[in-house]
Amino acid sequence: MSSDTPLGGYLRARRVRVRPEDVGIPVGAEQRRVDGLRREEVAVLAGISTEYYLRLEQGRESNPSAQVLDALARALRLDAAARAYLHELAQRPSAVPVHGGDLVQPHVQWLIDSWPCTAAVIHNRYIDVLASNALARALSPNYRVGVNNLRSLLTDPADRALHEGWDGLTARSVALFRSMFGVRPGDARLGSLVDELTSSSARFRELWARNDVVQVTDGVHSLQHPDVGALTLHFMRLPLAGTDGHTVYLYQAEPGSPSAEALAALAALAAQGVQPQAARG
Repeated sequence: MSSDTPLGGYLRARRVRVRPEDVGIPVGAEQRRVDGLRREEVAVLAGISTEYYLRLEQGRESNPSAQVLDALARALRLDAAARAYLHELAQRPSAVPVHGGDLVQPHVQWLIDSWPCTAAVIHNRYIDVLASNALARALSPNYRVGVNNLRSLLTDPADRALHEGWDGLTARSVALFRSMFGVRPGDARLGSLVDELTSSSARFRELWARNDVVQVTDGVHSLQHPDVGALTLHFMRLPLAGTDGHTVYLYQAEPGSPSAEALAALAALAAQGVQPQAARG
């Protein structure tokens, strides 16, 4: 029986990704008919009955205790982000808030515009661009307001050419999106975007089926910009208080580095109103 619940689907997806030998289960010459662990093996590792675990996967049990969830997380070798996500899935689904739209307050736009050498992009929970500054738009025309950056990353060849390490970046981006989707199954906008990307992107289909989740706060992006060449940028992802899941991404170069010089040259073009080659398409 297939599960229609986010919790059951997630348990099933993670179970098939754990190899028996990784959790001390000998395989030998035995022919196994399933990928990963069997249900009864997960149950034994978690210290619960097979019947109870089966009810969880099939969506017939929806209120496991925190202790059971922690035991399942250990059995399935979940990291901290995946463990937290498992607990969220077991809670009552969040109501989709009714609000006045994805409005960015003027003072927030003033703030990011005041950073000429720091690229800044504000996303909503759907990874639509709500606001950006001139340097961000000089980095990529896809950082303009209204573009969905998950869609552009997966389907726009120019975005793929810009971002070195595209495979890793798409994996992190889809896993971050998954972390927002699972706890809001009633959100029609999220569901529509998943359906669209499932239809249009083979890479999204591959990554979505993995059920990976991450919480990204900072890191390094390497880009190959058509105007200024190679850029190594450090980024931070910060939540915007008082909003429904808005975040700001900040991109900076290490002071004194070649990337800082290249970013400063790009900022000078942006300040002069010169449209970079990247923005000209």
